[in-house]
Amino acid sequence: MSVQFNSEVEAVDALAKSYKDLKAEIGKVIVGQDEVVKTVIISLFSNGHSLLVGVPGLAKTLLVSTISEVLDLSFKRIQFTPDLMPSDITGSEVLDESRNFKFNEGPIFSNIVLADEINRTPPKTQAALLEAMQERSVTVAGERHMLPKPFFVLATQNPIEQEGTYPLPEAQLDRFMFNIPLDYPSYEEEVQVVKSTTAGTKAKLTNILTGEEIMYYQQLIRKIPIAENVLEYAVSLASKTRPNTARATDTVNNYISWGAGPRASQYLVLGAKCHAAISGKYSPDIEDVKAIANYVLRHRIVRNYKAEAEGITEENVIQGLL
Repeated sequence: MSVQFNSEVEAVDALAKSYKDLKAEIGKVIVGQDEVVKTVIISLFSNGHSLLVGVPGLAKTLLVSTISEVLDLSFKRIQFTPDLMPSDITGSEVLDESRNFKFNEGPIFSNIVLADEINRTPPKTQAALLEAMQERSVTVAGERHMLPKPFFVLATQNPIEQEGTYPLPEAQLDRFMFNIPLDYPSYEEEVQVVKSTTAGTKAKLTNILTGEEIMYYQQLIRKIPIAENVLEYAVSLASKTRPNTARATDTVNNYISWGAGPRASQYLVLGAKCHAAISGKYSPDIEDVKAIANYVLRHRIVRNYKAEAEGITEENVIQGLL
């Protein structure tokens, strides 16, 4: 690997600087949405996938294509529709001129894959994508094909129209490191967006990081030391979401039917390590765990009917635990 640093401290400093450069470059195209951009970059450096949830027109697709541009990575977009087949994602065997079967790669063979409106396609096709996310490979006609590295899926979901959609099952939602809500821009931000998008100028973006550097940083994040009490805080936070267990709070017992599994604890620790690194710290503290907790937990806890009837959201429960 050509990325060389004299020490891991120097490498963490370089990571923090790369993050600042990335944010500045993305900011040339994406106005506001700072928290969303930050969280997506954290999941990328932590080698996790993200699910973006927001109404149409909030620049979800633009955000993903901009990130792939500043990262010098290949990018493919898959528009999920009810008639999409698994082979439309993974690729299929085709007969070539010499009458031999050869594998034709699908759009999943890319560094960054945007799965647009993932809840618009049947479970069979969703499962093909989710298997690739987990295994980092696809199997076609008994042959295993490795996906390129780094490999990163950003899926989008529209929370308003639910007719003709296939909501992702909880077990499949668990594959996503983060569930990131997008909100409407503020009035000032929207003025800026309209100004920049209705004029003739187009921002020129430069590449900040290569795939090799990203993979180096992904390894680096895992090596960052974490204090025992911070690790225990993360695990305890995840275990508190499980109703009718020793650590569950009254709120959880009252309003939650299923809590977060062990994968939540792993992602809380990895996300906290990365959050610390991009903030210029060499080890995460409890504040770093709290900063990403909502994104890790909100799609991993299932509310019961009582919570829905009383208007208690997942966020309310998580805030109570924090």
